[in-house]
Amino acid sequence: MKQPILTCAATLFLCFPLAACDSPAGPTPEPSQQDLFFERLSLLCGKAYAGILVSEQEADADMAGKPMIMHAASCDLHEIQIPFHIAEGSDKWDRSRTWIVTRTDNGLRLKHRHRHEDGSLDSVTNYGGDTESDGTADRQEFPADAESIASFKANGLDQSVTNVWAVEISPPGQSDAQFSYELRRPETSDGRHFRVEFDLSRPVTPPPAPWGD
Repeated sequence: MKQPILTCAATLFLCFPLAACDSPAGPTPEPSQQDLFFERLSLLCGKAYAGILVSEQEADADMAGKPMIMHAASCDLHEIQIPFHIAEGSDKWDRSRTWIVTRTDNGLRLKHRHRHEDGSLDSVTNYGGDTESDGTADRQEFPADAESIASFKANGLDQSVTNVWAVEISPPGQSDAQFSYELRRPETSDGRHFRVEFDLSRPVTPPPAPWGD
């Protein structure tokens, strides 16, 4: 049986896409500050770090001196979940809080998941906000969004509608590298300020899963 003969035209048709693939690619875009920030967070995936309260407001006096652990427990290309554990006494921990950093079409989002010990969601949960500026690779800020403001008002927390959260992370490789979580309420008379810092130079044993996970 005779083999089919490829015509010259057919050969050119098949080869043209290959030639197109060999054309030089355009320049790779520079990563944004938020890309760099998210990449730094991703480097912590699977690791846990000890921290402590460093702000000194009376509202947080019950947390002063208590051991704390943050654990980058779940990571993918679009979301990083960081449970925040607070010691409540010998062998007892508050595992109610998880910080969730997500990529969006316009930047980054920080949300807080808050559960009770039985795993049920607290009446105030999924609060947080989206970035409104590029920020830096070191620090991103998240003003309270409409969902959070509505939840705060519905639960009698009107003072929280001006909340601005921030997350900071040092460049990798620094001997004094830190991860920090912060809450500020700049437009209130008490100048609310809550800040915890974690030592990234010394990982610790990852804790159990947060409540409900």
